[in-house]
Amino acid sequence: MAGLSQARSMELQHTAVRRASDLTDEQAGLGTDRMLPVLPELRELLPGRGLRRGSTIAVASTGAPGCGGTTSLLLALLSAASSAGSWCAVVGLPSLGMAAAAELGIALDRLALVPHPGPQWTTVVGALLDGFDVVVAAPTGPVAASVRLQLAARARQRGSVLVPFGGEWEGADVVLSPVEGMWIGLGQGHGRLRARELTVSARGRGAAGRPRRVTMWLPSSSGPTVPVAEPVTMPVAEVVAVPAAEAVAVSPSRPLPHAEGQSRGHLRVVQG
Repeated sequence: MAGLSQARSMELQHTAVRRASDLTDEQAGLGTDRMLPVLPELRELLPGRGLRRGSTIAVASTGAPGCGGTTSLLLALLSAASSAGSWCAVVGLPSLGMAAAAELGIALDRLALVPHPGPQWTTVVGALLDGFDVVVAAPTGPVAASVRLQLAARARQRGSVLVPFGGEWEGADVVLSPVEGMWIGLGQGHGRLRARELTVSARGRGAAGRPRRVTMWLPSSSGPTVPVAEPVTMPVAEVVAVPAAEAVAVSPSRPLPHAEGQSRGHLRVVQG
């Protein structure tokens, strides 16, 4: 009888075991409470269509001539989570513009800044990972592999999202980079910068192994609403966006893709 009872118990345990691939996100403990939202246009670039708690999502420059946009991309990445109530911290970016952050939807009352963390920046980042939902880390130089692993493990343990910014970060789950961009609004010596068309690529490991790319408008929610001059490629690292209310229309040179894509949030997809 004891042998039969043991065999029956093992049979029940076997039938109760399910493969991880058969589980939904909620059953695996990775439901909506484990995912921070992003703007709709960025969802296709991220596994799970959001910022998964415990992950490392790097924002890196490609160094392509005339293509800045890394700071704008960073702010766009934080926007939806911040608007939804998440607390964000940014370490090592003294030039970050608060006006641009607010324009892209970041709640400044839930944004902590450590512009000059000093030589102990890893300690600062680690401490912030203990209490913030998203922590942006902008190191000033190369980061040792042991430090990258330590910070990534801290993020996993605390359920935070680590966002290395600027250079390459080997081992990141996803790396987002602006690969092509144009500013529009400038004519022949007149006009104002009004919007930016930015193409963003994503590469990573695991579920993010397949390279992806989207093209979007920043910062307007619907792209330019009036004809503007020929788009001009600006060979600068960053330019502060001009609010739409201050925009000045100039003579048209080519039509803009108003009808393509869908307008949502603070961006507009113009091609997949």
